[in-house]
Amino acid sequence: MDVPHDGTGLSAELPEEYVEDITGSVLLLQVIGASSACAMIFGGVVPFIPQYYEIKRTNNSDGFSLYVCLALLVANILRILFWFGKRFETPLLIQSMIMIVTMMVMIRLCVEVRRNHVILKVRDRVLSDMDLRFFWKWTDFQSYVDCTMLMAIVGSIVTYMLLDVPIFVEILGFSALLTEALLGVPQLQRNYISKSTEGMSVTMVLMWTAGDVFKTLYFLVRDAPFQFWLCGILQVSVDMAILSQVHLYRHNVPAHHSSRSD
Repeated sequence: MDVPHDGTGLSAELPEEYVEDITGSVLLLQVIGASSACAMIFGGVVPFIPQYYEIKRTNNSDGFSLYVCLALLVANILRILFWFGKRFETPLLIQSMIMIVTMMVMIRLCVEVRRNHVILKVRDRVLSDMDLRFFWKWTDFQSYVDCTMLMAIVGSIVTYMLLDVPIFVEILGFSALLTEALLGVPQLQRNYISKSTEGMSVTMVLMWTAGDVFKTLYFLVRDAPFQFWLCGILQVSVDMAILSQVHLYRHNVPAHHSSRSD
């Protein structure tokens, strides 16, 4: 059999050890890529696990703001709609779907815990009341489900009508990521008002911070649309502000436990 040669007359065949090294490097890169994708898909959900068990353990959800769930629901609905106008990596799309389910699980737990703490029976607050004073402070889980579905339907209709307008698509993407970047603001505000972080899982915030740093670096390395990494930097800044509250209010305890559903 003739051995292929390059232009210099030397054998063009690579030594066997070189082939093995190249194959091993390719395999390693594939493993790293798959691991990074899995981290992106499930990394956003993991920080809520300690908070979930903290609420279950204490049977008290006062330290966790349901507006965090609202921010993430809006952000991920908008991100899914953004995907139809400007395709980004599939792991980020799957992450949004999983995050929506996770937020509904967190909301259901908080609603159940708060209903169990009601001493005097009062009139239920539901979405159909159309009372803005109690928006996202409802006492039944179904109202949160209906509101989330309504947001998704309205957003889908508007996106379908304006999908061919480039500026709308860019604003949609920026709105999605800016909302997610500010998800920690309700928790930041709650801590500031109560001058305490009691009931908030510090582990959750630490995992938020680690995940957001990883996510921002992932966006930069993968050359994601600029909206992703810009809002990632903002998100890390909010995380650091919440962690600073943990240190600042470490000796404080809340004056009373609120029974509100916010």
